[in-house]
Amino acid sequence: MQHSKRAFLSSAAALALACICTVACVAPPPAPAPKGEVAAATWQHHKVNFSYFGITSLYSCTGLETNIRSILLYFGARKDAKVTAQGCPEGPDVPGRYGIIDTDFYSLAPSSDSSDTVSAQWMPVIVSPRQPYFVSGGDCELINEMKDLITKNFSLSDLKYRTDCVPYEVNVEDFRIEAQALKALPAS
Repeated sequence: MQHSKRAFLSSAAALALACICTVACVAPPPAPAPKGEVAAATWQHHKVNFSYFGITSLYSCTGLETNIRSILLYFGARKDAKVTAQGCPEGPDVPGRYGIIDTDFYSLAPSSDSSDTVSAQWMPVIVSPRQPYFVSGGDCELINEMKDLITKNFSLSDLKYRTDCVPYEVNVEDFRIEAQALKALPAS
């Protein structure tokens, strides 16, 4: 019994060390430029699918497409972002509780490579029931469902992501996202 415990502990220690070495041996991503300074970035392609289920707010498929695309663009997605919603039970323009969303878009990532880069800058973004203009208090469940989409597909720093959705209630402080997002500068 003692021998098997020792073997187990040795195996666990070796596994932990291998995990640490694997993480430490991977080259770190380029360090972000200081906020406000121009940085080199490259466009990265993303295709993300997710489901929306709302209790408090009902959206038509058209409404989901419009709101989600606006949020993607606000976080710095390229203007050719595509959002398709389907599965709305009553039809594309009748509000319902759920939808299946497919997104296809590009977002920026810091780059140390000099080829195919665009000029970008870290810019503050805030999403709350009062800002930007296209977001309202009833969007809490949508913002909650979009958490992985936003946090895993955009270059963000100093991220604070909070949702406190209560079914059948709309409160002015239900959700808030604060971050610095890497956004393309206008071409000169």
